[in-house]
Amino acid sequence: MSAHTGSDLDDGSGLVAQIKRWLSALAAPVFGPDTDVVSVAAHFSEYVVLGALLFVALWQTRPDARWALLVAAAIGLASLYGASDEFHQLFVPGRLCDPADWLTDTLGAALGVGASALVVRGR
Repeated sequence: MSAHTGSDLDDGSGLVAQIKRWLSALAAPVFGPDTDVVSVAAHFSEYVVLGALLFVALWQTRPDARWALLVAAAIGLASLYGASDEFHQLFVPGRLCDPADWLTDTLGAALGVGASALVVRGR
């Protein structure tokens, strides 16, 4: 997915193009007019899932560990993975190392970790 950009996703008049235009219009005042909303949403969503899975995996292997440690470890691991993903893009033609993508990845992971921690703790 990260090898694709929002520009090559249905630029016609179909449903995907309409949703993309609507999201871009919503995001422009916050992120600027040149923000690729599809890329931001994809990064965020992928790392929500990664963060949730990392937290559950850590909790399953260390159920006696302190919650704060599990949360910090899961977010930290996901953030490191996001940083390595951005770093390797320096060596891929046509790709950029974008710190904003890394921040988006980390925020997505934090949401995933937080949500899964609340679900697990509520059991």
